[in-house]
Amino acid sequence: MAQTGKLLIVDDEEIALYNLEHVMKKEGYDVTTASTGTEALKLIESKNIDLLLTDLRMENVDGMQLLNACRQRHPDSEVIMITGYATTESAVKAMKEGAFHYIAKPFRLDEVRKVVSEAMEKIRLRQENKQLREQVEAYEGKVKIITQDPEMRRLMDLVRQVAPTDCSILIEGASGTGKELFARVAHQSSDRCNGPYLAVNCGALSQELLANELFGHDKEAFTGATSHKKGLIESASGGTLFLDEITEMPADMQVKLLRVIQEKEVLRVGATKPLPVDIRVIAATNRDLKLAVANGTLRNDLYFRLNVITLNIPPLARRKDDIPLLVRHFLQKSSARMRKEVTNVTPEMLDILMGYDFPGNVRELENIIERGTAVTSGDTIEVAHLPDHLRNRESQPYHKESGVIPTLEEQERKYIHWVMNEVGGNQTLAARTLGINRSSLWRKLKTYEDSGSR
Repeated sequence: MAQTGKLLIVDDEEIALYNLEHVMKKEGYDVTTASTGTEALKLIESKNIDLLLTDLRMENVDGMQLLNACRQRHPDSEVIMITGYATTESAVKAMKEGAFHYIAKPFRLDEVRKVVSEAMEKIRLRQENKQLREQVEAYEGKVKIITQDPEMRRLMDLVRQVAPTDCSILIEGASGTGKELFARVAHQSSDRCNGPYLAVNCGALSQELLANELFGHDKEAFTGATSHKKGLIESASGGTLFLDEITEMPADMQVKLLRVIQEKEVLRVGATKPLPVDIRVIAATNRDLKLAVANGTLRNDLYFRLNVITLNIPPLARRKDDIPLLVRHFLQKSSARMRKEVTNVTPEMLDILMGYDFPGNVRELENIIERGTAVTSGDTIEVAHLPDHLRNRESQPYHKESGVIPTLEEQERKYIHWVMNEVGGNQTLAARTLGINRSSLWRKLKTYEDSGSR
């Protein structure tokens, strides 16, 4: 029976590589090969991989480095090690690092077939479980944040930790970074998860409409008010109220909101008697909060009442490693919605996305993938399917990071790390490429290491 799955085979022995490629293609796998670890690193970065079958000992970049790179870039993948230098110590180390299996040379092809089949079956079951879990979560309305960025994971852990405490949360971040996703995770992870979750954009409504939406009104509070109306604050009782762009809320309404939070009661427009409410407030803004407080846009007392827990969501430009994960997620999402089988983007397109600053953040990336899914006639989105401003974009070696122009020292550090990655960590070759002596390169790398720079 023909097998399925994307397989990357890495071996610096030409005959072994040819034999493995020939056998695995006959089994029906989608096979890509590399004869060096450096070449394999580039393929790991640019291609979707289910299973990595790699030699352990190779020059410059070895199998353990490829294992770590593959597990980082493709968390759901599996790795099988093959080596002619089999020892108990190396086998234990490979398994501890997450290898699926360890095969010693000379190997029997039947043995490799069996191990690869078992690894692919594990991957298939994991993918099925993941799809079922996502279907259940979608049915239940649960939110999922797609990331492998350490800072984002730290923020997610913090949200889940403080969610049951019922304290107020203030979320900072540029537009499109996913502030409301964090608010929803906080709600779903709290004791209020069975209560209502209501959201309002404070900058999208006029002052009168915002007051009416938030606080509601009594009958005959104004001309045309023929009945009582519950506001969002009252309707969210027992649950969570998310106030997006809190700094856009008028000052007098901020005073009323502060009273709601402190006294746990709301006064409808035109009413004389307050009503008790039980809400948790999560607020968000794309502005600099300290500057907003300093210039009076946000009241100081409201800021301190909301600012029990602060989350600062990094822009997509600061977490580029999330781009391939988000691309796959948005491909699945847009393909399902449009009833199309679009499963890939070309390496050239991914390179463009990885080099783009994304001023619109994750929301902009989703729109790009949605557009590509709509216009492609095949199963792959290509450079030709990108918007004009990306397709015709000139290559720029210098980019702002979060709107800040990097220093010369920062540019030099990034270039040196790039060269080191390109030459597989070989300092002698890197120094020759950079045009400096090896001791100078070592001192620079030591300085970066001591300062925690990457």
